[in-house]
Amino acid sequence: MKLADALERIADQRHLNAFISFARDGRGEGEVVAVKDLIDVKGMVTTAGGTILPLNPAGADAPVIQRLRAAGCLFAGKTNLHEWAFGITSVNPHYGPVLNPVDPSRIAGGSSGGSAVAVAIKACDWAVGTDTGGSIRVPAALCGVVGLKPSAGAIPTAGVFPLAQSLDTVGPMASRVAGVARGLALMSGQPQVAITRGSPSQPRLAIPRAWVDDLDDPTADVWKTVARGLDHIQFPDRQLLSDCALTILFYEAAQVHKAWMEEFPHRYGADVLALLREAATVSLESYESALVERRRLAAEAQAALVGWDALIMPTTARVACMLTDQRRVREVYTRFTRPFNATGQPAISIPGAVAGLPVGIQLVGAIGEDRALLATAAYLEHAWSQ
Repeated sequence: MKLADALERIADQRHLNAFISFARDGRGEGEVVAVKDLIDVKGMVTTAGGTILPLNPAGADAPVIQRLRAAGCLFAGKTNLHEWAFGITSVNPHYGPVLNPVDPSRIAGGSSGGSAVAVAIKACDWAVGTDTGGSIRVPAALCGVVGLKPSAGAIPTAGVFPLAQSLDTVGPMASRVAGVARGLALMSGQPQVAITRGSPSQPRLAIPRAWVDDLDDPTADVWKTVARGLDHIQFPDRQLLSDCALTILFYEAAQVHKAWMEEFPHRYGADVLALLREAATVSLESYESALVERRRLAAEAQAALVGWDALIMPTTARVACMLTDQRRVREVYTRFTRPFNATGQPAISIPGAVAGLPVGIQLVGAIGEDRALLATAAYLEHAWSQ
């Protein structure tokens, strides 16, 4: 892709607020990548979606960006996000709400909303996002693209402004599974999985028992077709996993922002400030208990996948809501994503076959089996396109 063409797409679709900043020099042709504005890119300012960090351009690339630059990647710009990555809508009070490219009256999802939109509008070959509770998978689902949360630790998080360091992951977003596979290979330094037009055998998929409920009609319609004939298996309780992850996230996020909340409360959006104040009520004792519980639940989750290629479920329980109807949506959109930040397992959202608003389907693999998960996702992507 020509970088000039990417910048032209950004300019043409600027009303979607997908980017906070973008490359000033449009020269060059190659693999063009958009980067969530939590991640340091040399010569570009890192805002983390807020207004507290200094506006000096980063003096060095984050390690993950170093790998991409060494591979010859070009950077279209820094993508918009929910402020401090602490939210699920990407409605940002400082840089504008990221709008859904399918229906701009709706949210794009968060917190990597700008990266999802950059992919959807073809302003890059693929994009980099981060995921602490669903922040890659949710906007991928709502915008109709592919988004991967790799196994915990697969990609370095140094040079990435933290939300909750023990849960934060960096991952790729693209229009197709092959693009995500390319992104994962470059960011992780591991060999790229070969994406073919199907697999010799149908993957073994299972639904976690008593997990999938309370879907809206568009999501339920897609899920009914996807789930037909699949087995339901025992898996750790969804709410236990979610509560465990949220306790860890809240405690760690409150530590990052503690001093700023006291000194600069006026420089936070109202929703994020309220969430941070709620997070600050989590005690050290509760946090330490959650870390212990997390290890137990993660071991159970890993054991449950023995004999299966992947778990499968909707990515979100709802399609993208209207911008005017975004209150109390956190649980609705993270119900099926947050648990896998607790377990550390790789999880990918791929678009379901639907004519209207996008519906994402999530696949979850065993820790360290990211490439096998991508092969399973590619099989389904091909099957659903027939």
